[in-house]
Amino acid sequence: MRRWIQHVVVVAFFAVLVSAACTQQPATTGSNGANTTAREVTVYVSTDRVFSEPILRAYEQQSGVRVNAVYDTEETKSTGLANKLLAEKNRPQADVFWSNEPVRTLVLKRNGVLAPYKSPNAEGIPATFKDPEGYWTGFSARSRVIVYNTNLVKLDEAPKSIFDLADPKWKDQVAIADPRFGSTSFHVAALYAEVGDERADEFFRKLKTNGVKIVPGNSVVRDMVARGEAKVGLTDTDDVNVALEDKRPVAMVFPDRDGMGVPIMPNMVSLVANGPHLEAGKKLIDYLLSPEVERLLAQSEAVQIPLHSGVEGPKNIPPLSSIKPMTLDYSKAADRVEDVTKRLQPILGL
Repeated sequence: MRRWIQHVVVVAFFAVLVSAACTQQPATTGSNGANTTAREVTVYVSTDRVFSEPILRAYEQQSGVRVNAVYDTEETKSTGLANKLLAEKNRPQADVFWSNEPVRTLVLKRNGVLAPYKSPNAEGIPATFKDPEGYWTGFSARSRVIVYNTNLVKLDEAPKSIFDLADPKWKDQVAIADPRFGSTSFHVAALYAEVGDERADEFFRKLKTNGVKIVPGNSVVRDMVARGEAKVGLTDTDDVNVALEDKRPVAMVFPDRDGMGVPIMPNMVSLVANGPHLEAGKKLIDYLLSPEVERLLAQSEAVQIPLHSGVEGPKNIPPLSSIKPMTLDYSKAADRVEDVTKRLQPILGL
């Protein structure tokens, strides 16, 4: 009940704050005489609904454009909607795809599902987080982190690298989300791309031998660790922050800061090729890439790290400048995701 009330308050709060980020646009007429600025737009969203819905509802209230939002489930983040977009390729139903991780967006680009669009609001975002061809733009990043139970694990004993999770000292005490889905699939694909198949295979075999608990989603990992059902786990910054706000006994470690670097995951927004509301889709993308939206996401429980310079970052999360990001070619990681999923099925018994 408390979470529902908070959600209602957040929606109202965002609606007020975002007024400067969005102005109503008049309808225009294209060369074929059709109305090119529709009064509705459809967006497929894999970012957690509790964080994304207030942003979209505020846009709806301020622009007068009805937002039809389709949200992914916790278990299939963001694979479910990516598969839906692939299935609808010849008759697209969506105008915009807002993904919570990079891999599926790049798979969709490779399969011709997306259309290029370079938003003017992407100007302040570093080139690392933008597709040179304009098929996607990153904003408001999260990080993969190690979460641990502070009642059971001391700070100086907490794992500092993801490879530490295979240490026998953590036998039967490690939880991870199913690596076939969501941000965990990005993380494992990035790991294979970074360290190579042999070392990555060995790590996951050791995890399996060590009794790793594979659960449906990142929030499940967090809750298991908070309850002491596992001492440590791999999850995302926003999931840990929810527990911190609830005063639960958890803390997080940004892994491999002194080694290969921390996996940084921007949200990605893309225009769907041949979507039903082209211009409305572009306007929604402009809005999502505004510094104001990044500020709102940083101030919310999502604690997402702004990519526009000069936007104040979230509490409980160090600034991006203090984190050594993994040097990562997002396209290379995306190219590995299907192969990595197949490799991990027999290794982890999926």
